[in-house]
Amino acid sequence: MTWRTLTVLNDRNAGLYLGGVIVSGFGDTAMSLAAGIWVKTLTGSDGLAALVGFCLWLPTFAGPLIGTAADRVRRRPLLVATNLVLAAVVTAPVAVHSAADVWLLFAVLTLVGTGMVLTDAAQSALIAAAVPQELRGDFNGLVYTAMESTKLLAPLAGAWLFTAYGGPAVAVLDAVSFVLAALAFRFIRVREELPAAREERAWTARTAEGTRYLWQHPVLRPLVLTGGTAMTLSSLSSTATFAMLDSGLHQSPAYAGVLTPVQGLGSVVSGLTAGALMRRMSERAFSATGLALFALGVLARATPWLPLVLGGSLAIGLGLPCALIAAMTAVQRETPGELLGRVAATANTLMFAPTGLALLAGSAMVAGLDYRVQLLTAGALGLAWAAALALTGRPAGPSPRPSRRPSESARS
Repeated sequence: MTWRTLTVLNDRNAGLYLGGVIVSGFGDTAMSLAAGIWVKTLTGSDGLAALVGFCLWLPTFAGPLIGTAADRVRRRPLLVATNLVLAAVVTAPVAVHSAADVWLLFAVLTLVGTGMVLTDAAQSALIAAAVPQELRGDFNGLVYTAMESTKLLAPLAGAWLFTAYGGPAVAVLDAVSFVLAALAFRFIRVREELPAAREERAWTARTAEGTRYLWQHPVLRPLVLTGGTAMTLSSLSSTATFAMLDSGLHQSPAYAGVLTPVQGLGSVVSGLTAGALMRRMSERAFSATGLALFALGVLARATPWLPLVLGGSLAIGLGLPCALIAAMTAVQRETPGELLGRVAATANTLMFAPTGLALLAGSAMVAGLDYRVQLLTAGALGLAWAAALALTGRPAGPSPRPSRRPSESARS
């Protein structure tokens, strides 16, 4: 842990933000797992249980449109209000008692997924205002580490709570986590200007402005696309895990419980060191190096040798966060404040929305092909993309800035 990391932890705003992210992430992760068990228990259907993850993931496709709302109001009050609303929403599943009631659970999870897209956009904008620029690389690494850490403990907590007290108890836990997150965001000290009124412009036009800014930006577009590539290839390769354990390593499915913590350890180390590494290399080089390390880890898992597979899992954990941290740090630095909610939400859509499609593709591949085919495919594509990113530099020309309307020019 570097002294910059300690500086981040000692920063009041950063500490409160991390606290809010940890408690809300813990509740959401526990709820997402318990909801799948809940649906399976009530209906006996594996397909309906799988819809839990789909409901949470689906709103990601509307990220650019939802993110526009984050640019219309001050971000801190928006985060507080959204978390309190979600706290009320997630209490609704207390009324779920039979298979006929599971539609309510799906509706709630879809609303929670929508709220998560909105809060992610607002949080990215709030970071830019509340955390000094020189600390953002370390800070984003810590945020990623915190989120990964919750994924190691929250599923166990959710499963235990569901087994001991039932689904409504997990819903209450999630509601409490949203309230605690709202309190954490409430006490962040930040001065935000009220966004300029633009009611005369269509919502779709404002959404397109953020999307266009990201797509035309010579720094942001390759970094965000690299993040999306890393997440897509991760989803594609992850579907081969159980086939790898069975056919390649001759281990029981429960051995996935060993691989996951090893990968999680790599993610924690990567998050803690991200800021220091990005001060020694460009974000582009950091992202390319991380993607290459991830790809080598995937290729290692195509071998039948257990120590190499464990090393590959560690490499995946070390490399995968790099592309995501580099992309979001660049978005926070390169984007004007009035566009940050839209651009951050668009970036999240490009990075995370394709993962569901990759899971479907991976499931189809592992059902009809040798598991090594998709591991070799994912690893080779990752290495190729990393090489292309490293060998191509920043295009010439100034970074784009959002166009200013005549009324805005007159005011300046």
